[in-house]
Amino acid sequence: MLNRKTLPELIEELRDNDNVINWHEIEPQEAKARPIPDSVDDRIRDALVRRGIQELYTHQHSAYEAVNKGENIVAVTPTASGKTMCYNLPVLQAIATDETSRALYIFPTKALAQDQKSELNEIIAEMGVDIKSYTYDGDTSPTIRQAVRKAGHIVITNPDMLHSAILPHHTKWVSLFENLKFIVVDELHTYRGVFGSHVANVIRRLKRICKFYGSDPVFICTSATIANPKELAERLTGNPMRLIDDNGAPRGRKHFVFYNPPIVNQPLNIRKSATVEVNRLARDFLRNKIQTIVFARSRVRVELILSHIQELVRNELGSKSIRGYRGGYLPKQRREIEKGLRDGDILGVVSTNALELGVDIGQLQVCIMTGYPGSIASTWQQAGRAGRRHGEALIVMVAGSTPIDQYIVQNPDYFFDRTPEYARINPENLLILVDHLKCAAYELPFKETEAFGPLDVKDIMEYLVEERVLNRNKDTYYWANLAFPASNVSLRSASQENVVIIDQSVTGDVKIIGEMDRFSAMTLLHDEAIYLHQGVQFQVEKLDWDHRKAYVREVDVEYYTDANLAVHTKVLEIDRTSARKMGTIRYGDVSVTAIPTIYKKIRLSTGENIGSSPIHLPEQELHTSAAWLEISEADPQLGTKTLEQLLLGIANVFNHIVPVLVMCDRSDVHVVSQIKADHTGLPTIFIYDHYPGGIGLADDVYKRFDEVKAAAIDLIRKCPCEDGCPSCISSEIEGMNAKQKSLQLLEGL
Repeated sequence: MLNRKTLPELIEELRDNDNVINWHEIEPQEAKARPIPDSVDDRIRDALVRRGIQELYTHQHSAYEAVNKGENIVAVTPTASGKTMCYNLPVLQAIATDETSRALYIFPTKALAQDQKSELNEIIAEMGVDIKSYTYDGDTSPTIRQAVRKAGHIVITNPDMLHSAILPHHTKWVSLFENLKFIVVDELHTYRGVFGSHVANVIRRLKRICKFYGSDPVFICTSATIANPKELAERLTGNPMRLIDDNGAPRGRKHFVFYNPPIVNQPLNIRKSATVEVNRLARDFLRNKIQTIVFARSRVRVELILSHIQELVRNELGSKSIRGYRGGYLPKQRREIEKGLRDGDILGVVSTNALELGVDIGQLQVCIMTGYPGSIASTWQQAGRAGRRHGEALIVMVAGSTPIDQYIVQNPDYFFDRTPEYARINPENLLILVDHLKCAAYELPFKETEAFGPLDVKDIMEYLVEERVLNRNKDTYYWANLAFPASNVSLRSASQENVVIIDQSVTGDVKIIGEMDRFSAMTLLHDEAIYLHQGVQFQVEKLDWDHRKAYVREVDVEYYTDANLAVHTKVLEIDRTSARKMGTIRYGDVSVTAIPTIYKKIRLSTGENIGSSPIHLPEQELHTSAAWLEISEADPQLGTKTLEQLLLGIANVFNHIVPVLVMCDRSDVHVVSQIKADHTGLPTIFIYDHYPGGIGLADDVYKRFDEVKAAAIDLIRKCPCEDGCPSCISSEIEGMNAKQKSLQLLEGL
């Protein structure tokens, strides 16, 4: 294409666009550096100099000094600021000084582990020292596994492998555990919610085994920006931490743009689709050969955007230069995409938040987000993918019609002035704790006086003796079962097993193309669902629910599918109550049942509904904690149907407001309304943790309900629509002033 435009030219064109409602410029920053400490081994120093590193950034220097004094640290700096050096330097120094020293690196994903291993091995090769670093994950061949256990100075793994393959077989890892000097926990901010609560217990088991073998390793954690990194690191590891946050890395100029699609229906305040605007913006950058990443919130949205952009640039660039990237792709496919981005063969990538983590994908210039990612921390992580280090970069957030998207773009100060989210974990969640106590007792006999976190666990151990899972002999509990407990405990999700997706397009050639958790599979892999993978459409021919398999075949159709989920909530126990003028706020335990009901076929080009069919799957049950709002004095003139619509509208607003205020991801907490709750018969709105046993989010909502209510009132009041729209209470109710009635209901509480 002739007359290609540069990024600065395209940035200037964008400034004149009427849909840009906020333009925030982040000034470039010079590097702040200090000399490499004298104590660093000459071989490491020479290797760094050969790699062009003459000095250390201030945070790298501080981390090295603190670890050398035996302090546990958590280093918190932005994406691409060289956090890797905060752990590689002290670890390599310790091994260069004493070759019996060992280190364990824990990364949240296999992709990240592979990526970091390459960088580490390059430095080791430059040093010319025989330091062996290995990854130990599901892809490691049996022949290499023995070498890793016996001779690996640095073992790189993920929490799942640590939990199910290393700790239960610790007797094969004696040389690692006897000499373990460092445990590195990278991407700390990903360990939140149910996953973080599991990993905190895995680390308790790890420390217990280290103690058995006589080692007391130093923890080195790194994290993206969150509000409570020190607290999270201390909760996760059970050790006191020193915070290192004096970022010395350089940064190029960044333009952060809030883009609101034009209104296409004034009375209902309906805007043009964010996806359509994202496709158009991405096309303009890609046609000018500017490397661009597009983020979308769901797998389906990633695949829809990918197929549209591939179509838009097929003739100029070829569809292979634009790729998708998300959970469910197989490892080989992901490595190929990462390499293509680094080499520049791939110009554009459409991703879920799978690429928020520090996988090295080179120097992208533009980042486009389809809607608000759901948290401030997540937004900055995605923004950090563009303009790494020196170059100018553009970040565009295209707002959707949802209340939270509109709230963020209309209130930019809220976003830019607010600290990122708190990462919450609850390692004492009873369901999680019991699972890991079983695993711990399998690994080593458990003494009656032994601590496992802050709780006294003697009652739990006695319960496990009664259940014949453990035997008690004097003051010690022993594993009493033939089963292997870790294999039945999934760290990643509430459901134990994923559904495997099998492609049957070619007769006689059956291949696995991905996997999905069971809760998502109910609405995305039901019979006849259209499943999108790498921009290709597959139809689900059969979902074998009992054996966790979905059989799919490639198709070419002009629609996608969207399923409805019916959710019913039942109160099990009330723990706390706060009476209000027109109702009551309560907190306690609930049971949530979910069952998919019907799916609709939606035409790709127009978004119209072209048919629907029922879904036949068993219901799933979740026991969790919830805050709920009972309305005891609603206006009797409203009538049941209108009141039900108003409750749905308020629940819609809460669904978007609550994650922002309690600072969690949107999928962590769910809001549902019932016109007649089972336990009282009253109109009720439930706000519950989307995890078995709960992780403390609903508790926070109960304590801060007045704040949640005030934010909901503010959002409804400020919405420019006449009487309800997708950006506030969702729908218009015939012949009623729905906005006003919703505000009256909320204000009456």
